[in-house]
Amino acid sequence: MHTALALDVSEILSRPIFKNAKLVAGHKGLKRRVRWVHVLETTEVETLIHGEEMILTTGIGFSTDMESCLTYLRELIESNASCLCIEMGKYFREVPQEMMDIANEYDFPIIIFPEVVRFVDITQDLHSSLIHHHFQRLHDLEKISREFHRLTLTSQGTQHVLRLLYQSSHMQVVYYPLQGPAAFVPAMNPSEQEALLAFIQKHRDLSGQTGEWKYKDQNLLLQPVGAMGQTWAYIGILSDHPFDEFGYLILDSASISIAQELMRKRYLEERKAHAENLWVNDLLNNQMKHEDQLRALLGGDYHKLNQTPYYVCIIALPQTEDMMESIQFHFSALLRSVFKQHFFEPLITIKNNRMNVIAHDLGTKVPPKQRLSHVFHTLQTINGDQKLQHQPLRIGVGGLYTQFHNAHLSYQEASQALLMYPYWEEEIVFYDDLGVYQLLLTLREGNALEGFIQKHLGPLIKEDQSKGSALLDTLKAYLAQNCSKQATAQKLSIVRQSLYYRLEKINDLLGYDLTSPERRITLEVALLAYRFYHTEKG
Repeated sequence: MHTALALDVSEILSRPIFKNAKLVAGHKGLKRRVRWVHVLETTEVETLIHGEEMILTTGIGFSTDMESCLTYLRELIESNASCLCIEMGKYFREVPQEMMDIANEYDFPIIIFPEVVRFVDITQDLHSSLIHHHFQRLHDLEKISREFHRLTLTSQGTQHVLRLLYQSSHMQVVYYPLQGPAAFVPAMNPSEQEALLAFIQKHRDLSGQTGEWKYKDQNLLLQPVGAMGQTWAYIGILSDHPFDEFGYLILDSASISIAQELMRKRYLEERKAHAENLWVNDLLNNQMKHEDQLRALLGGDYHKLNQTPYYVCIIALPQTEDMMESIQFHFSALLRSVFKQHFFEPLITIKNNRMNVIAHDLGTKVPPKQRLSHVFHTLQTINGDQKLQHQPLRIGVGGLYTQFHNAHLSYQEASQALLMYPYWEEEIVFYDDLGVYQLLLTLREGNALEGFIQKHLGPLIKEDQSKGSALLDTLKAYLAQNCSKQATAQKLSIVRQSLYYRLEKINDLLGYDLTSPERRITLEVALLAYRFYHTEKG
């Protein structure tokens, strides 16, 4: 099967209309691609061609002197024309040796017509052939793409796709998964494999874009394989010539087919993992009383994981009407992949719209909280499922623990951290960062928190609500400015007399001196509690 979307010079020379034509220079350039045919009688080359055109000329515009001829030829070569066809006659009786020397140097074919020819017949013949050839190649590509898809439904689908890609392109194929062994079709010797993989490792585009590089004396076209914003592998082809559209299209089709197979495998693996990890829910809720159960479930991994520090993370997915099981499993597969990329071993369970993760820290030089932040930033920004990306994820992270029997403690802390939404300004809430809010979260149970607020701020709240005053805001600003009246007045943009009146009113309502260290701490905590409690209620 011919795989190019264009003809080359040798194929054009075999056509009947070129039976009297003669190749006089550039014999090594017969494989140059021809995308179009253009009659060009002027030396203004750069603005008139796009590249890979067969140029037809009588020489009327440049045959007056040798320098014009050589300039014309050099500009064609620099503009990536495919070849030059010259009609012998009034303006050219023979091709100067100097022109042939340059053509041979750059493997640029020069073809002559010994007799007068009708350029219109050549352009009509080749243009119709090029258009037909183009559509035939697209038809071939469609057939190959359908076969790629069919092969991924069979066992060892990826290997079948790689073999068909080689058979269809006649190019060396390399498959480089980020996890697992690489594959080469046809086989390469070990030293060549190692050199090519090292080159791919260095030049692969981490942004997920297709790239083309010069590798030794060949061209390498490399395409990422993945989905949901994740790259799982790279697939590439090697060619002796620059790649045309067909190379890009067939590689893209193979990449999509392999990605679909990998997605199906990950979906099945995730279903299996989910079924096996239902016990994680019992562990987080402190319903697994005997560690022998965990030993049986985890086998040889039990001792290692039991001694490895971990965080419990709760990721609340947006509540949508179409939160289907398949979406949850796809997100779970994505979650597992991202955690592992940042050196965490995740145990995952799904309950309603929540993904609960025991993230065991496998340890690197980067602190674990920093890596967790990278994990969640990736999940927030990734271009994943359209049904999830319009709403931010809510994420709570418990404290760092070891040993499985403490998992319920970190889980409770992660649950409490989630309660800080929407009060907490950060997208990710680490329980360890909450400070005094840890106490407030504990007091929120029952009426303890509301009672604390009413006891210490109740008169001010009532005054603000009944008279529209701003005593709470004034108190907050006064304490924040370390009880500096001048700074507080400036902060509130009021005159000092107004501030003095408000502070006197606050003292009267609360019945004690605001500057007492113990009272200041109490009031600051009460103000935090009031804001937190009413933000949560609202």
